[in-house]
Amino acid sequence: MRSIWNGAISFGLVSIPIKLVNATENKSVSFRQIHVADGGRIRYRKVCELDGEEVQTSEIGKAYEEADGTMIPITDEDLSALPLPTAKTIEIVAFVPASEIDPLQMDAAYYLAANGVPAAKPYTLLREALKRSDRVAIAKFALRGRERLGMLRVVDDVIAMHGLLWPDEIRAPEGVAPDTHVTVRDAELDLADALMDTLGEVDIHTLHDDYREAVEELIAAKAEGALEVPSEPRKEAGGQVIDLMAALENSVRAAREARGEPAPAEASVTELSPRPRKKAQAAPKETGAKKSTAKTAKSAKAAESGQKKPAASHKSTSTSKASKAAEKKPAAKKTTAKKAAPRKRSA
Repeated sequence: MRSIWNGAISFGLVSIPIKLVNATENKSVSFRQIHVADGGRIRYRKVCELDGEEVQTSEIGKAYEEADGTMIPITDEDLSALPLPTAKTIEIVAFVPASEIDPLQMDAAYYLAANGVPAAKPYTLLREALKRSDRVAIAKFALRGRERLGMLRVVDDVIAMHGLLWPDEIRAPEGVAPDTHVTVRDAELDLADALMDTLGEVDIHTLHDDYREAVEELIAAKAEGALEVPSEPRKEAGGQVIDLMAALENSVRAAREARGEPAPAEASVTELSPRPRKKAQAAPKETGAKKSTAKTAKSAKAAESGQKKPAASHKSTSTSKASKAAEKKPAAKKTTAKKAAPRKRSA
């Protein structure tokens, strides 16, 4: 990779010669402007407003425009004469936990490569110190004519530097949050948690730019002379969400189906209407209760009557036994008489 800046890291009294290399690249498809009528390129020419003549790049300088339109020329010599200690040095000023860096400050990313064999030892020392401390280094450096803020951290076995915006370059989020008061129910939060758990984690390396691939296929098809390029039907965007609970439930269900998982019943929190009571089943219970109560009352009365008149109950019992004995005795006499008669005839 080609270096874009050469300098040194200032780590206290230790100086580490390094080369700055871009850590990212832009892979978006770029287009040229053309004249639709004949396909000719449209180019921008740099023309002086005073004489109307086209100016070459070597003849172009820079100037600061004041409010009244006055131009104040600033040369490269003027800028190089400024006392800028970080012109060729990445000066480490502090070591802080990575959590203290606001992601809003993140800018371009670079790799720092050791420049030469003598730089290998101090480079490795700084790398291992960052690893063991579990912190990042905050540094100041100058690039493309201005001083910048940077954050040094370890990526694999390389020291990477992220350009940071200055704190006063971060705008406060005033007037961005919703003005109306909104109450979020626990059931809605539970479904949101279920949706996040269902989506789970993702391997960042599996994500890719679908739009860029579609543009590249379009260009390839047109380059081969295709008159019509097949296109997939566009999915219509959903309308306004009226029922947030239903939208969350459907989202959980769709995410589980995409992963091949069955949607659990507990994911739904739809309230059901109460079931109507069945009067036919309640009636027998009441009747049975009344019958049992009546029987209990009768047995209680019988017990009371038995305690008040014990003699009468004894007499009735003895009378019934005597009547039964009287009925059995005549039957025995008749049987004997019938058996005796045949004996007389045989004599």
